[in-house]
Amino acid sequence: MPSLVLDNSVAMRWCFKDGNETDLSYAENVLDSVAADYTFLVPNLWHLEAANVLVRAQKREWLTIEQMHEFLDLVGQLPLSVDNQTAKQAMSATILLASEHNVSAYDAAYLELAVRYQIPLATLDVDLRKAANKINVPIFGIADNG
Repeated sequence: MPSLVLDNSVAMRWCFKDGNETDLSYAENVLDSVAADYTFLVPNLWHLEAANVLVRAQKREWLTIEQMHEFLDLVGQLPLSVDNQTAKQAMSATILLASEHNVSAYDAAYLELAVRYQIPLATLDVDLRKAANKINVPIFGIADNG
């Protein structure tokens, strides 16, 4: 079954349904890929990163408890596979990618996962896309990363 690395920038569009039309369409295409038998591979920080965004949004009243539960139900139905080597890679490949491509260590964790498993990355993060393009990591749904 084919896999892709799922960045939280995409999943948060499913929750908040915000952003421009292109980003929303991209996020929907990624979600629709589940129907095409894709699985999502995520670093082991993915759930904490998502939870942090949700809690902050709820405190700022950008998200109701009901909307948060709807999103959590959606995530619970996704074929998410959590990588158990993210922490092990943090002080080697991940930190090097972060430094070399001027992205956060969190973003570099997604990039490292895509590199290690040689699978596409689904992201809306501009800096992460630039870094992926530099090292020829395919962006899911984008025919030409250039």
